[in-house]
Amino acid sequence: MLVPFETLPDSARVWIYQANRSFTEEELEEISGKLDVFIESWTAHGADLKASYDIKYNRFIIIALDQQLNAASGCSIDASVNFIQQLEKEYNVDLLDKMNVSYKQGEFIAYKSLSDFRKMAKEKAVSSKTIVFNNLVNNKAEYLSDWEVPASESWHKRFMN
Repeated sequence: MLVPFETLPDSARVWIYQANRSFTEEELEEISGKLDVFIESWTAHGADLKASYDIKYNRFIIIALDQQLNAASGCSIDASVNFIQQLEKEYNVDLLDKMNVSYKQGEFIAYKSLSDFRKMAKEKAVSSKTIVFNNLVNNKAEYLSDWEVPASESWHKRFMN
């Protein structure tokens, strides 16, 4: 059951998928349509899931689920991962690689491998003040407050001197 993202409680579970490139406007329109269809029919053991999504900066897909109605099951999580894998194939984009870092350079969103980001930190090309995207947040409240933060306030801080 697709609901507006804003109506989900702060406790809603989130999954964040970062793309290795920006989507075009046309792709975003198509992907939004596919997300609408997927979430509208997403279930756990036949029970409706109250869920939504958000797309940020033309490259992050955030799926959120209100677990107060029905919790995600292993099968429903598998279904969402399969859906994301389909998007990867269809748009020739990487959404599941967790070994990459996205961060802001001014208004631009940069995407680097973890090892490149670590090197950049050593070379002071990024700092503890660099805004990073903490895709490990668990719920909507964390997504809204702790997703887009200075590296010093995220797991990325271990790379900063």
